[in-house]
Amino acid sequence: MGFPSACLFDLDGLLIDTEPLHSQAWSQAAQHFGLVLSDTQLQALRGRRRLDCAAQVQTWIADADLLVPSLQALLTVRQPIAEVLLPRARPIAGAEALLQLCQASRIPMAMVTSSSRAAVALKEAPHPWLGVIGLRVHGDDPELVAGKPAPDPYLLAAQRLGVPASACWAFEDSLAGAQSAAAAGCLVHVLLPSHDQPSHSRPLQWPSGSRLLSSLGSVQFS
Repeated sequence: MGFPSACLFDLDGLLIDTEPLHSQAWSQAAQHFGLVLSDTQLQALRGRRRLDCAAQVQTWIADADLLVPSLQALLTVRQPIAEVLLPRARPIAGAEALLQLCQASRIPMAMVTSSSRAAVALKEAPHPWLGVIGLRVHGDDPELVAGKPAPDPYLLAAQRLGVPASACWAFEDSLAGAQSAAAAGCLVHVLLPSHDQPSHSRPLQWPSGSRLLSSLGSVQFS
């Protein structure tokens, strides 16, 4: 695979195991307005920005012929739930070691996340090892035009690192994130967690050329 000019990391579900907690928060918020979200719907929210997720939940509420709350009303219910749950997230196995390997190999790193700056600060507080990633592209970055699955987040990260996106390795766990990285031209590495998808769902169609990882510990640089 060669040697990357930079490694670009998603956060949620890739470095820390927040995805089940995000799902719990969205489930409880949707139930407050009368909608029970399916596993497939919850999976569709993974990797996307908070406002994009809220807009999608609004659409599902409307499709169910329920009274549609405003985005603010939906987030007013969801955010306190998330703020209690997310600091409990545990590290993904091998994540800290992979960041240390990048640092030891002098590979530039960036975090490319759909989470806002404030949300990242909340989630990473129990995980000081994430501090080795100095450059961040957050979901509310003022220079970000569109979030994942658009290529903008990864293009912006590569631009700030001063390297072509095509020379970067991107690490993702969600379909929206993998599509974003692939569209930017990165070599995509997809971590397949045990809760990858509901057993009754179709297998996810990852972007062509994606490298599928059973664990972060299997990543090697050559």
